[in-house]
Amino acid sequence: MSSLSMAGAIFGVMLLLMALRVPIAISMFTAGIFGYISQVGWMPFSNNLNGLAFARFASYDLSVIPLFILMGNFATQGGISKSLFELAATIMARFRGGLAMAAVMASAAFGAICGSSIATAATITSVALPEMRRHGYSGRLSTGTLAAGGTLGILIPPSVPLVIYAILTEQNIAKLFAAAMIPGVIAMVGYIIAIAIYVRLVPGQAPEHDEENMPRVSAKLLLGVLPIAVVFLIVFGGIYGGLFTPTEGAGVGAACTFVAALLKRELTWAKVKKCFYATAEASAMIFMIFIGADLMNSALALTQVPAMLAEVVNGWGLSPFMVVTAILLFYVILGAVMDELSMILLTVPIFFPMVMSMDFGMSQEMTAIWFGIMVLMTVGFGLLAPPVGLNVYVVNGMAKGVPISESYKGVMPFLISDVFRTTLLLLFPPISLWLVQYVG
Repeated sequence: MSSLSMAGAIFGVMLLLMALRVPIAISMFTAGIFGYISQVGWMPFSNNLNGLAFARFASYDLSVIPLFILMGNFATQGGISKSLFELAATIMARFRGGLAMAAVMASAAFGAICGSSIATAATITSVALPEMRRHGYSGRLSTGTLAAGGTLGILIPPSVPLVIYAILTEQNIAKLFAAAMIPGVIAMVGYIIAIAIYVRLVPGQAPEHDEENMPRVSAKLLLGVLPIAVVFLIVFGGIYGGLFTPTEGAGVGAACTFVAALLKRELTWAKVKKCFYATAEASAMIFMIFIGADLMNSALALTQVPAMLAEVVNGWGLSPFMVVTAILLFYVILGAVMDELSMILLTVPIFFPMVMSMDFGMSQEMTAIWFGIMVLMTVGFGLLAPPVGLNVYVVNGMAKGVPISESYKGVMPFLISDVFRTTLLLLFPPISLWLVQYVG
C-alpha cells in the first residue's frame, strides 16, 4: 500500500468510527493503532505506546488545563454569571436588541474567567434566555445570540484550545493570551453590531425599547461584578507583571474564583463536588483526545505524507497567505465533523511545520503566535455552523419549543461577522500581535 493510500485509510477508519458515534478520542486512538501496526508491526507499536502516555502527561504545562477548567466551573456554579448579565442588560437597555447585546457582553466577561465555549454558552443561556423570552425576543435571535456568545469563551483568554496550541507548538502561553485579547474584543463588538443590524433588517425579532423607563446602573450592580474584575486583574495582572507563570496563575485564579463564589453565598457543598467532578470529566476527555491524536499523528508521520504535503504545497508557488487561507478553509470544513480540541490536536502537528517554513515577513515566534490566533478564530466556526454546531445544540436543548432550524438561522448573522473578523485578522497580522510586543 502506498503512503498516500495508507494515510487515506487511517483517516477513513477514524471517520467511519466517528460516523458510528464512537467517541472521537477512541476513534483517533483506534485509527492510530491500525495505521501504526499496519506499517511497522506490533512490537514497535507497543514500544511506542509504552512511553507515549508518560511523555505526554509528564508535561508540567498540561496542569494549566484542569486548573482553568476548575476556575470556570467555580464561576458557573457560584452564580457569578447572573451579576454579569444584569449589569450588561442595564448598560445596553437603551438600544433595540439590548438584551441580546447584553448576553454577548456577559458571555465575553464570563469567558475571561472560564475558558470553555460550552460552559459559557450553557451558563449565560440559563440566565439570559428566560429574560429574553419574557421581553418578547424571538427564539431565533435568542438562541442564535447565546450560541454565538458562547464562542467568546474560547476567543477571550484564558482559552483552553489556545493553551493546547501553545503546548503542541512550544510557544509562550502568556504571549498567546495577549495576542488573543484584541481579536476577542473585536469578536464581541462584531457580534453586537450584527445584532444591531439584524433587528433593524428583520422585523419582529426584538421588541421596541422603552426610552422612558431606562434602568440605571446602581452600586449594587457594580458590586455584583466586582469579584469577577478582581479575579481577572489578579490572574492576568500577576501573569503579565511577572509575579507567577500562567500555570501558577491558573491555580491562583481557581482559588480566587472559589472565594468569589463563596462570597456570593450560592456555592453549596453539592455544587463544590460537582465542580470537581465536572473538571475531572472534562480533563480526562481532553487528555484522552491528546493520546488519541498523538498516536494517530505518529502513524501519519510514518507514512511521510505530512512532509510530502509540505513539499507539494511549497512547489505550487502559492503565497504564504494563500496557503494559510486554504488551511483555514479546511478547518471550516473539518469543523462539520469534529470539535475544536480534536481539530487542533490532530492538524496542528501537520500544518504548523508547513507554516513555519514560509516567510510572512515576521519573526518565527510572531508567525507562530499569529497562526495560533488564526486557528483559534476559525475553529469557532465549527461550534456554530451546521450540521454539528455543538453550541447550537447545547443552547437549543435548553430552549424548549424552539426548532433547531430556527437556531441555525439565528447564528447566520454571527457567522457572517466571523468571516469579516477572520479576513481582517488574516490580512492585518499586527492587529493580533500589537499587545505581544509588551509581554516580556
